[in-house]
Amino acid sequence: MSEKKAPPFTQLISDGVIFKNPIFVLALSLCPAVAVTSTAITAIGMGAAVLYVITMSNAFTSIFRKVIPHKVRLPCYITIIAFNVTLVQLVMSAYMPELYEALGVYLALVVVFAIILARAEVFASNHKVLPSMVDGFGMGLGFTLGLLLIGVIREFLGSGTFFGMPVIPEQHFTPVLMFILPPGGFVVIGLLIGLFNVLGDWRKRRAAEAKASPVPVSETVANEQTA
Repeated sequence: MSEKKAPPFTQLISDGVIFKNPIFVLALSLCPAVAVTSTAITAIGMGAAVLYVITMSNAFTSIFRKVIPHKVRLPCYITIIAFNVTLVQLVMSAYMPELYEALGVYLALVVVFAIILARAEVFASNHKVLPSMVDGFGMGLGFTLGLLLIGVIREFLGSGTFFGMPVIPEQHFTPVLMFILPPGGFVVIGLLIGLFNVLGDWRKRRAAEAKASPVPVSETVANEQTA
């Protein structure tokens, strides 16, 4: 496949974290975003797993991009992703068994996460290794921070804790059980997506206004005289 010029690394990171956030902007992988964010610990555990998998899958896809036949590229990408997911499962089951049990089947489902396959197809297959890894890291970081934000909100409202530690005395706070259940997850994600949409629209309006506003004639003349 032909190589394309990669954007600056800072743009790749900012796109993944903010402007093309997998959860709040692209609305991808919402099922695990609801299922594993009842606590901040499980949220950051899943996020870290996805961060590793998408970064390394992008790296391997870029390395083998010139030898993978075009007709079978998708099965090859899935095989690469499955290899990395298996490594994560083995390490997590050996060293973090409680987190491994808490994530359950959703850890294995990382193999078919749309965002990972999409970055392999759209970016890593057309760019060199380092930009591909940065792109994967940016998207993985955005996914991780998104899960963490959802998990912190849901755990605080649903249990009154922060990473398992009580932060408000029980006599002053009554947890809302709904927030640690799937309906509460959808509510939190929906509100955060709405907030990102509002901020995105505001940013677009600001950019359009800046582009449409002409430079004052007096300022132009002054600049020419100075030059």
